[in-house]
Amino acid sequence: MPLYSNARMIALQAIGEIRNGSRPKDALDPLDIDKRDRALVMELVYGVLRRQYLLDHLLSGFLSKLPENKKIPTLDNLRMGLYQMLYTRVPERAAVNESVELEKAFFPGHGKPSLVNAVLRNAARGKDAVIERLNKLKADSENASLKTEDRQKAISIYTSSPLWLIKRWAQRLGADEALALAEAGNRIPPLVLRVNTLRKTREEVLEMLALKGIEAGPTQISPSGIKIEGHVSWRDLEFIHPFCIAQDEAAQLVSFFLAPFPEERILDACAAPGGKTTHIAELMKDRGEITALDTEQRRVDMIRENMSRLGLSSIHPALEDITSKDSTGFRRPGYFDRILLDAPCSSLGVIRRNPDVKYRQSEDSLARSGRKELEMLMAVAAALKKGGALVYSTCSTEPEEGEMVIKKFLADANDFYMDKDIPDMFLPFSENGFIRTYPHRQDMDGFFMAKLIKLKQ
Repeated sequence: MPLYSNARMIALQAIGEIRNGSRPKDALDPLDIDKRDRALVMELVYGVLRRQYLLDHLLSGFLSKLPENKKIPTLDNLRMGLYQMLYTRVPERAAVNESVELEKAFFPGHGKPSLVNAVLRNAARGKDAVIERLNKLKADSENASLKTEDRQKAISIYTSSPLWLIKRWAQRLGADEALALAEAGNRIPPLVLRVNTLRKTREEVLEMLALKGIEAGPTQISPSGIKIEGHVSWRDLEFIHPFCIAQDEAAQLVSFFLAPFPEERILDACAAPGGKTTHIAELMKDRGEITALDTEQRRVDMIRENMSRLGLSSIHPALEDITSKDSTGFRRPGYFDRILLDAPCSSLGVIRRNPDVKYRQSEDSLARSGRKELEMLMAVAAALKKGGALVYSTCSTEPEEGEMVIKKFLADANDFYMDKDIPDMFLPFSENGFIRTYPHRQDMDGFFMAKLIKLKQ
């Protein structure tokens, strides 16, 4: 039996897959491992991703220089070892020994076990100094009297957030909120469910959870939401899968904002995996016509799987790219009563669920995303009937993917206006008619929403 744990090997492999482009969910969900090992794998993978800059900063005190290629598993192994020392109950000696043996196993014959051993043993011996450096970073990140650039750099390292992102958050929200937002991105998010109210009431599902000894309570805003307390995964809740879907409260609000009615014709232009699509169907009492599009067959299959599990029949999934010149399936002028465009974006509003995204994006990528989102908005607009409503949403904190897209669209589309008559449910999140949620303010994912109305004449 190897000295290293199989969970650590799996975690190291998963981190490598994520660095090569996989999403954490895609890298971790297919893994067939027992519950205890899965908990350790999740802790190590998400922990290292959430705190990568900070771990590198602390490791630099024990290395003449960090390896230039940040994708190499040896560096991730060092990060995992140091993370265990600082953020888990794993004994320091075990963290060192496990990391050394893992290095040998991952690179048979050509790993760097002596380097891993030396760095982590020195870190263990100097743990007090490491914690002192960490506390100094924390203090500097909170110090309002520090020079602006020094404080922003401290926030960037302490929260493992790109400096360009901290600068723009600080400029828009202030340094204190920039720190709070970045820290919120490093917290483990709650598991939130949306109840299929066509099958069960929220109270009935809460009672089912209580009978299993699972602590849960209603969400603050969404009337269909349940927030699970403690470390419970969706996999642990198979007994309520026919009645619920895992969906953050902010994402639930999008469908309420669309406000569909029974018998309407709805277009969900970027529908997979079907969370909002199925919610729309539930709000319509499963009576009407919902055209649900996505660009990949596997994602269209996910919509079908969710609608089948929840017992919904009004949804019609289809494989279609709305920006393609060959796309014709939805291009029926004035056909739809309502359209939802939950556009693909940077995902900077869901860093706490996908910590890798903060390392993947840049200011240039935001600009590119904004242009693509505007193209998509223009593509679906003609399919809306006169007097109809179009909700544009993104899981982004950034104006390039929110307010700026809407303003550019309205500058060209003179047959649309923005609806600023905000329902009471959304008033706490309203900013000049735009809707924004933030993880550090409401413990929800960061979402942007705006409702556009097509003129009747």
